[in-house]
Order: sequence, then structure tokens, then C-alpha cells
Amino acid sequence: MKRLLSWLTGVLVMAGLMACLAVPASVQADQDLVGKYSGNEIRNVADDKIAERDGKVDLNNSSVRRFQQFPGMYPTMAGKIVLGGPYNSVDEVLKIDLSDRQRELFEKYRENFTVTPPSVALNEGDDRINDGQYR
Repeated sequence: MKRLLSWLTGVLVMAGLMACLAVPASVQADQDLVGKYSGNEIRNVADDKIAERDGKVDLNNSSVRRFQQFPGMYPTMAGKIVLGGPYNSVDEVLKIDLSDRQRELFEKYRENFTVTPPSVALNEGDDRINDGQYR
């Protein structure tokens, strides 16, 4: 009985090892799901979404840290804006609870903002702390 159990265990281990050799080719992710290859640069969903905003701060897909470049907006007003989304237009920000001073500040920097549909790639977990961009 011990010999039979030992032999069956050996066969199962060998079958597992053989399966491991065959699996990597079939498990490789489709290039469209992982990212797009263009030239020497591999781009993923987050890179494509960041490219959509054309250098502006995307109100639906940016973390609070993206507002640091606008004096007076970080962190309080930026937090209100981020938590108040998602937005269909930049003007919808004025519908959230902002003080008169914050409204003036938003108007001052209005041209620096854009809105694109929310993306899981930049809002995973809905915490908006890390949008995948680093200094």
C-alpha cells in the first residue's frame, strides 16, 4: 500500500511539473488587455487615460496631489473636488459645497481642468490617494 501511494504521489508530482511547462504559453495575457505597444514604448490603460487629459488636471481621474500646483487649492478644496465627483463637466464643480473664496479660486484656475469618464485604472479602490503617477 505504501509503495502504491508513493508511486501515485510521484506520478502526480511529475504531471504537475509537466503541466507547468505547458501552461505559460496559454496563460500569456492578450496584448490588448495588458497595454498597447507602440514603437519602443509599452503603454497601459493608465498611460492612455493620462494622455487623454492633454496636460490638464482631470477632475474625475486625479488624486488630491495633482492640485498642489494651484496655490490655495491643496489639500482642503482639492479634497472637496475629488470627493464630489464624478463630474460630467468642469462647471459641475460649482454645484458642490464651496465657499465664496473657493469658488473664486476655482474660477481662477478653471482653464487648467478637464473632465473625462472615470477610469478604474486611476481610481482603483475609490480612495483617490494614488493615481499611479509619481514625481
